[in-house]
Amino acid sequence: MNTQFEQVKRYIGNLGFEIASENIEDEILLISDEDRGIMNLVIDCEEPILIFEQFIGIIRENNAETYKRLLQMNRHLVHGAFVLDSDSDRLLFRDTLQLRNLDENEVEGTISALSLAMSEYGHELIKICK
Repeated sequence: MNTQFEQVKRYIGNLGFEIASENIEDEILLISDEDRGIMNLVIDCEEPILIFEQFIGIIRENNAETYKRLLQMNRHLVHGAFVLDSDSDRLLFRDTLQLRNLDENEVEGTISALSLAMSEYGHELIKICK
């Protein structure tokens, strides 16, 4: 098993998260913490990067104003960004980190940035999504 995956699991545990689901073969973790606005955050070890991805919702209106507002929100995010899937209808939060020199502070920073983004923009994101 990849020692980097084990390291990521340790970091997640050290940060006080329980792993809700784990796919050892694909090196994917799933964590949630409703109090922090985190629901089914996928953490995927894809050498050479670690991918964090959380589904936010389905975009309600496919228009320039919606996408403009999401870009404005992105400007204020500490880590990661709000992104669309390849069909441009699913809104996600996504961040990537390098696995090679990963440390616990980086993992904490990404998760904290997601939590902060959800507390700051959650009500607005609900209106944007179905």
